[in-house]
Amino acid sequence: MIVLSVQHIAKAFGGTDVLKDASLTLQQRERIGLVGVNGCGKSTFLKILIGELQADSGTISMPKQLRIGYLAQRSPVIRGQTVYQVMDAVFETVREMEARLRAMEERMAAADETELTRLGEQYTRLSQAFEDAGGYDYRSRIQGVLRGLGFNEAMQQQDSGLLSGGELTRLYLARLLLSRPDLLLLDEPTNHLDLAALNWLEGYLTDYPGSVIVVSHDRFFMDKVCDGIVEMAFGRTEQYPGNYSRYLDLRAERWLTRERAYDAQQKEIARQLEIIRRLKSFNREKSIKRAESREKMLDKITLLERPEEEKQVFFTFTARQRTGDDVLSVRNVSKRFDERVLFDGLSFELRRGDRVALIGQNGIGKTTLFRMITGEEAPDSGAVIYGANVDIGYYDQHQRGLSPDKTILDEVWDTFPRMDQTQIRSALGQFLFSGEDVFAQIKTLSGGERGRVALTKLMLRQDNLLLLDEPTNHLDMNSREVLENALDGFEGTILAISHDRYFINRFATRVMELDADGLHIYNGNYDDYLQAKAREASPDSDIAFPGQTLTEQRKEKRKLRDEQTRVQDLKKRLRLAEQSVNQAEAALQEYEVYMQSPEAYQDKESSDATTARYTELKQALDIAYAEWEAAEEALSELEG
Repeated sequence: MIVLSVQHIAKAFGGTDVLKDASLTLQQRERIGLVGVNGCGKSTFLKILIGELQADSGTISMPKQLRIGYLAQRSPVIRGQTVYQVMDAVFETVREMEARLRAMEERMAAADETELTRLGEQYTRLSQAFEDAGGYDYRSRIQGVLRGLGFNEAMQQQDSGLLSGGELTRLYLARLLLSRPDLLLLDEPTNHLDLAALNWLEGYLTDYPGSVIVVSHDRFFMDKVCDGIVEMAFGRTEQYPGNYSRYLDLRAERWLTRERAYDAQQKEIARQLEIIRRLKSFNREKSIKRAESREKMLDKITLLERPEEEKQVFFTFTARQRTGDDVLSVRNVSKRFDERVLFDGLSFELRRGDRVALIGQNGIGKTTLFRMITGEEAPDSGAVIYGANVDIGYYDQHQRGLSPDKTILDEVWDTFPRMDQTQIRSALGQFLFSGEDVFAQIKTLSGGERGRVALTKLMLRQDNLLLLDEPTNHLDMNSREVLENALDGFEGTILAISHDRYFINRFATRVMELDADGLHIYNGNYDDYLQAKAREASPDSDIAFPGQTLTEQRKEKRKLRDEQTRVQDLKKRLRLAEQSVNQAEAALQEYEVYMQSPEAYQDKESSDATTARYTELKQALDIAYAEWEAAEEALSELEG
């Protein structure tokens, strides 16, 4: 069933077209990822869907009772309530029903038989409504969502008005998920989540009973959650089936097809124009008429648009000088704030050419460790020792080093005064700041634009040890890929804090996980880290499978993992099959309406075509039903 149909939406601001022809069709329980470069209109599109902005033209169709929940990139501060109270308020109606049930129980205890019968009927209806609203498990649901998104017991009792911007966004996300709207609109929900919260959210959204439209630049997340992608470019949209990886493949195929079609049409037009020129050169009446006839044919051709790509940043990292083999040694460093110990006796080494990802829960001390390495923060004990010729380049995810009142041009030029304006503008142009853009003040820029300014400065520094604190946050997918390519060609050493699993897979050869017990080091990228963690979580032991040999235990564990994977695959197959049935039914219903028109049977040729098309659509529906039944049966057998 279609829950949302958006057709030909257009929106302009101050004469600038942000959306020109945006369309989207969303099925029940479908999860669509909305992708595109920063500034292409994704957030504007979501605000139009919730009614915060009015479209200049186009139509939006949805069921009247559809409940929509929206998570914006920036959330207003909530004051005077604890984190838990903010969540508890979602179930105010449920708590009111619970209070009425307790009051009715007291009245029933003192009622006569007649009154007891009447109250009993009311109590039964109210109890059912209470159960349907989640009255018996709402407290556990609150705890589950809060813990899943990283709010421990202490944070739950904290005044929500004291939360940071990222923590506030997580709180709004938690409250939104608890309210369970029919349609979730999520604008960058992954920006402030650590790896544990990301994994939890992926599982939650995969099993979510409603539909979802999500804007995210987290490619790993989009692969896990989405079964459809809508690309937004140049104010227009194009819808693709499948997850993000599938979208990339299909997009490349469509691009190649369109490029070939455009080239073929241009060659044909050129050929026809040459024939027309030659016919006219004969200067005979018959030739001129033939030329005019061909000109009329050309005028009727619908010209294909040349395939376009959005502008992309392009840059490389180079180092002024080469370090020695030993780049950095962190030896037994400790740090505490008041009574809170961040870490104690932390040690690790970096060698030239190392590419290390530092991961861990939010608030565990990763950024503090970076500040110790750069000298901005002193350790309580221990030492940070640099190797020979080490130049540190630090990318701060919050861009605290940028001056809000400076223009983009002055921000970069003041840092590199020996460069001339042409050189500075050329560098900024690589990061898509051109023309009058360079005179915008830093404080007016979006998070992604500030990130590009910071990357410009980092590129120009030519340092040989890069400390990158969440470098992909606020960057669109194209920019993330360019950053990854730039790091591929970098000859220095890299230590990066990141929750971007796709990014970690691309650049890292070692993963360091920081937790309450200290630092744990794993060779390889993120996938290798996951495998190592799985081995740690399921060591060879006779506790899990008593009485079995080690070989039998391994086989049993492998069997359990395979079954879990099959269940997840079948659930996704069932969901996709349900969507196929809905789409096939909608197509058949639409065609049945057409079959009632005279045009469908105006002659034998059209009548035959109508009958053939109807048969084709019926067969497609039968195939979809068969796949749905097969998936449902397979899942039932596996779970049963």
